[in-house]
Amino acid sequence: MFAALARLTTARPRLLLIGALLFLALAGVVGRGAADHLLAGGNEDPTSASARAAEALDRDFPGSRPNFVLLVTPQPAGTDPSPPGTALDAPDTAARARALTDRLAAEPGVTGVRSYWTTGSPALRTDDGHSGLVLAHLEGREDAAADTLDRIAPTYRGTHDGLDVRIGGGVAVQHDMQTTISEDLVRAELIALPVTLLILVIVFGSAVAALLPLAVGLFAMFGTNAVLRVVASATDVSIFAQNLTTVLGLGLAVDYGLFVVRRHREELARGADVPTAVAATLRTAGRTVLFSALTLAVSLAAMLVFPQYFLRSFAYAGIPVVLLAAVGALVILPAALVLLGHRIDAGDVRRPLRRVRLLPRRGAAGRSGSATPDATEREAGSGWARLAGAVMRRAPLVTVVTLGSLVVLGLPFLGVQFGTADDRQLPTSAESRQVQQTIRDHVEGRPSGTIEIVVRESTDAAARADYAARLSALPGVARVVGPEGVFRAGAADAAAGPAEPGRVVGDSAYLSVVPAIEDLSPAGQDLVRDVRATPSPSPVLVGGLSAQIVDSKDAIAERLWAAGAIIVLATFVLVFLLTGSVVMPLLAIVFAALSLTAMFGAVVWVVQDGNLSGLLDFTPTGSIETALPVLMFCIAFGLSMDYGVFLLSRVKEEYDLTGDHRRAVAVGLARTGSIITAAACVLAVVMGAIGTSRVTNTMMLGGGLALAVLVDAFVVRSLLVPAVLAWTGPRAWWSPAPLRRLHNRYGISESDPTPAPPPADHSPPVSTSSHESAAR
Repeated sequence: MFAALARLTTARPRLLLIGALLFLALAGVVGRGAADHLLAGGNEDPTSASARAAEALDRDFPGSRPNFVLLVTPQPAGTDPSPPGTALDAPDTAARARALTDRLAAEPGVTGVRSYWTTGSPALRTDDGHSGLVLAHLEGREDAAADTLDRIAPTYRGTHDGLDVRIGGGVAVQHDMQTTISEDLVRAELIALPVTLLILVIVFGSAVAALLPLAVGLFAMFGTNAVLRVVASATDVSIFAQNLTTVLGLGLAVDYGLFVVRRHREELARGADVPTAVAATLRTAGRTVLFSALTLAVSLAAMLVFPQYFLRSFAYAGIPVVLLAAVGALVILPAALVLLGHRIDAGDVRRPLRRVRLLPRRGAAGRSGSATPDATEREAGSGWARLAGAVMRRAPLVTVVTLGSLVVLGLPFLGVQFGTADDRQLPTSAESRQVQQTIRDHVEGRPSGTIEIVVRESTDAAARADYAARLSALPGVARVVGPEGVFRAGAADAAAGPAEPGRVVGDSAYLSVVPAIEDLSPAGQDLVRDVRATPSPSPVLVGGLSAQIVDSKDAIAERLWAAGAIIVLATFVLVFLLTGSVVMPLLAIVFAALSLTAMFGAVVWVVQDGNLSGLLDFTPTGSIETALPVLMFCIAFGLSMDYGVFLLSRVKEEYDLTGDHRRAVAVGLARTGSIITAAACVLAVVMGAIGTSRVTNTMMLGGGLALAVLVDAFVVRSLLVPAVLAWTGPRAWWSPAPLRRLHNRYGISESDPTPAPPPADHSPPVSTSSHESAAR
C-alpha cells in the first residue's frame, strides 16, 4: 500500500494538490454555517425513565415542562414610593402583565403559558416582591425550540409599556451557550493559527516548511466541518464538537507534519534524491502515522457506545478529523514535498541568528541543510540522548519521583462530584444567566427545576393524594403539586393553592415535586432517588433535570467498561503490531493512563472546588459535567498514545538494527524528543486558546487537555518512559513464540530494510541543486 502511495505522490503531485484544493472548496461550501445546525444539549440518555417521562408530559400535558421564562419587573414612574410588592400587584401593572402573558400564549409553538398575574401563585414571584415570572414551554426538539426563541425573543426582550422584561429558561441558556461557544471558537482560531505558525517557523527554521503542517490542518478542519454539517442533517450533534475539530485538526497536522518532514530531511541527509526520500519517508514514517491515527480514532470511536449525543458528537467530529489529518500527512504533504524539492528550507529565519553567531552555522554540505542534517538538530538530538542516558542511570530515583508526583497531582479526583451544566457555565453578562440567578436566589423552589412524576395507569384521587402527601414529607421537598392540590410536610395545604384537575388526562396524571434544595446538587440527585424509592399506587416515571443527571450518570457507568475495553484492546493490538511485544503494549497503556492523572486532579481542584476561579473568571458549582471526564479521557489517552507510537517506533527501529536496548531508547528519544515536545507545545497552544472560552466546560476541556499533553511530553515521555525501560531491559520486547511469528507476518516497523522503489519514469523533473549534487 505504501509503495503504491509513494508511486502516486511522486508521479502525480500536481494532480493531488489540485484535488486537495477542490476538496477544500467543496468542504467550505458544504460546511458553511455548520454551527447554526449544532445543538448545545445532549447530556440526557434518550432511553432513560426521565426521557420517557418527558415524552409522556409533552404528549399528554403540553406545556407542563417550562423551558422559557420571562422575568418581568415593573418600572417605577418617577419617585414611586410604593413598597416592594405593591407595584407588582397594582391594577395597571397586573393588566399589562396579563396582556403580555396572553400575547405570549398566542405565539405559534408556545404552550403552557402561566404567570404570577394569571395564577396568583406566590411561587411565581420573587421573595422581595420586585419581579414576577411568566413561564412557558417552547415546543419541539432543541432546534425547533431554538428557532421559536430566535423569532419571539426580540419582541419580548426589553422595556414594554412600563415593564422591564428579561428572558431566561433552559432554551435561552442553551441558546446563549451555543452563541458564546461559536464566538469563542472564532477567537480561539484567530489566536491559535498565528501562534502555531510562529512555533512551527521556529521549530522548522523555514517559513515554507512551517506552512505545510498548517495547510494539512486546514484541510482536516474544513473537511470535518463539512462532515459535521452532513451528520447534523441526520442526527443531533453537539456544538462542543467544533472545539475538537479545531484542537485535533491543528494539533494532529503538526504532529504528523513534524514527523513526516523530519524523516524526509533525514532521508535527504543520507543522499537520496527528493522522490526517493519521499518514498522512503512514506514506507517508514508513513506507517507510524497511519497506526497512530488508527489508535486515536479507536479511542474516539469508543464514545459511540454511549447513548448521549453530546459524547457521540465527539466521535462524529473526532474520527473524520483524525483520518483527514492522516490523509493530509500521507498524500498532500508528500506531494508538496516532491514539488518543493530542496526549496522546503526556503525562508530560513535562523540565518540572521547565525550571522551574529547566536546559532551554530550549518554543516559544510550546503546552505539549506537538505543534504546534511542541520547542526542545531544534531545539537538537540545529542541533548535528548544525554537526557535519556542520565535518566537511565538513575532509573529507580526518576521512576519513584515521577510516579509519586503524578499520583499526588491526581489525588483531588478522588473527591469528584458529578453534575450537569447549567446557566452558571455562562459569563455573568449573559441575560439568561442573570434571570436564572434571580430565580435561584429569590424564588422559592425554582419552578423550572421541579421533579416531574407521571402516573401511567388509572389511579383514584385518594390514592394519588396519599402518594403526594408521602412525597411532600421527604427531606428536601418544599411542596408537591398535583391534581388534588398542594401538599406540604405530609399534609394537604389548601392555602398554598387549589386542586388542578387539568393534571389528569385519561389514565395518566402528573405531580410536580418542588425541591427546597438546589435541584442540580448532589442533594438534589439524592432527592430523585428518594422519590423513586417511595412506593407509588401505580407505575410511575420520574423526570426533570435532576432526574436526567441521575439517569445520565447511570448510563455512563453502565457503558464505561465497554468503552474502556474497546480502547485498551485496540491499543494493545495496534502497539503489538508495531513492536512485536506483549510487554510494550501494556507499558504503553499504563504510561498513557498516568499522563492523565494531573489533568483529572486539576479539573477537580480548579473547576469543581473553585480554586483560581477569581483569576480564571468562572463560577464554581461544586460539581463537574458528568460526561466531560469520559470525553477528556478518550481524547487525552488517544493523544498520549499518539506520542507513544512516535517514540516506540523509533526505539524499535534502532533496536532491530543494533540489538542494544539502552542505545535504542537513547536514540529513539534523541530522534523524537524534539518532535514530541514541539508538537505538544503547539497542541497546548491550540487547546489553551480553546481554554480561554467564557463557557466553563469549554475552558475545562481546553485547559485540561493542554495540561495532559504537556505532562505526557515533558514528564512521561521524557522521564518516565526511559526510566521504566531501563528497568525492564530487553525483556520489554518479549513475546510468546506464536505471537512473534504472527508479528513477523503481519506486524509493521518503521525500519526500512528494503531499497526504495525507483520513481516512475513519468515523474515530474526535480531540479538538482548544488546540495543534492554534493550529497551524490
